[in-house]
Amino acid sequence: MRVVVQRAKNAKVTVAGETVGEIKHGYMLLVGITHDDTEADAEYVADKIVNLRVFDDESGKMNLSLLDVEGEILSVSQFTLYGDCRKGRRPNFMGAARPDHAVTLYNYFNKVLSEKNVRVETGAFGEMMDVSFTNDGPVTLIVESKEKTQAHR
Repeated sequence: MRVVVQRAKNAKVTVAGETVGEIKHGYMLLVGITHDDTEADAEYVADKIVNLRVFDDESGKMNLSLLDVEGEILSVSQFTLYGDCRKGRRPNFMGAARPDHAVTLYNYFNKVLSEKNVRVETGAFGEMMDVSFTNDGPVTLIVESKEKTQAHR
């Protein structure tokens, strides 16, 4: 599982001109899922994200988590995060999970996030979406579940 985490002052996703998800302060997440991702991957990434200390404390140091600042999450599915651009000029998306597996795990990931006392808004899985947000900082990180398993081998 690969998630781009962007600290945001606000974020909104629209489909066909209608707002389907919107937050005021927190994280804008782009969520990519690959074939062998499991619920354990979703749980690991969700826990890592809500506990990352990337919000400023009273001294201006990145020392507070999303939970500390009572931030929100806008989670958007993003199969293109598994696009392979190493050969040719057209990305290969074979690394992205099939939609039936991806939507199930994406929904589970968002459920896990919400169970951590975080308000979670989402995009519309599989739809063409317009995403707008104000990146705060800017702060942008990538969290991957495979790093966890590879680091412990």
